[in-house]
Amino acid sequence: MGNCPTDAELTVALRAGIETGDFLRNGKLLPERALAEALAVTRARMRRILDRLEEDGTVFRRHGQGTFVSPPPAVGASPFRAVAAKVMPRDVMEVRLEIEPALAALAAQRATTKELRTLEQLMQATLDAADTQAYGVADDVFHYKIAELAHNPLFLTVYDSIRAVRKQSVWTRQRETLYSSSILVRLSEQHEQLFSSIASRDSQAAAEVMQSHLLSVSNAMLRDRTYGQSPNLTDLAEG
Repeated sequence: MGNCPTDAELTVALRAGIETGDFLRNGKLLPERALAEALAVTRARMRRILDRLEEDGTVFRRHGQGTFVSPPPAVGASPFRAVAAKVMPRDVMEVRLEIEPALAALAAQRATTKELRTLEQLMQATLDAADTQAYGVADDVFHYKIAELAHNPLFLTVYDSIRAVRKQSVWTRQRETLYSSSILVRLSEQHEQLFSSIASRDSQAAAEVMQSHLLSVSNAMLRDRTYGQSPNLTDLAEG
């Protein structure tokens, strides 16, 4: 990089270290001080580069937890292990259908212009996903960012709890076999509609699109349901 690397060169070097795992430890980036020393720059410059990576969705920061290359895990995830062993897909979908439309509506009201640019990039990543595994990663990041953009720490904690249960449940791997290419296309297109509603500041539309999207997910994992109707939790419980 020379004696005085540009910010662009530092960004490339940091991304390369993330991809190889050289700058990671237990799923988190090394501390800011260690990264600055490794790349021979000041902490101020390193902080600026990390700011850029956070803006484009490459990394996620959580106060008191560190910097992650994917959404950070829920605080104190271990208590959810027992719950995860009992929870079925329909249980998770019931909760998601209650929580995530509200998060989408709040994101439409509260997201900044800068945050919307990041959300658009994350949405595009779901459209560009080459396979189910890539889609799963992009999907997790996209939905997590919407939860963040609601700017409600209690809501985000609830959403983190849902993620913790999903990640510890064996049936989450079903997605890799149940999602056909046509289903992935439909779900990604719904992400596009969802972003458009949020970016347009249309809270009602954002909530409705999120609900429709989650019903599509439910259909893929459980059984066919009627679209365009409010979710019937009795039906879901029978799914």
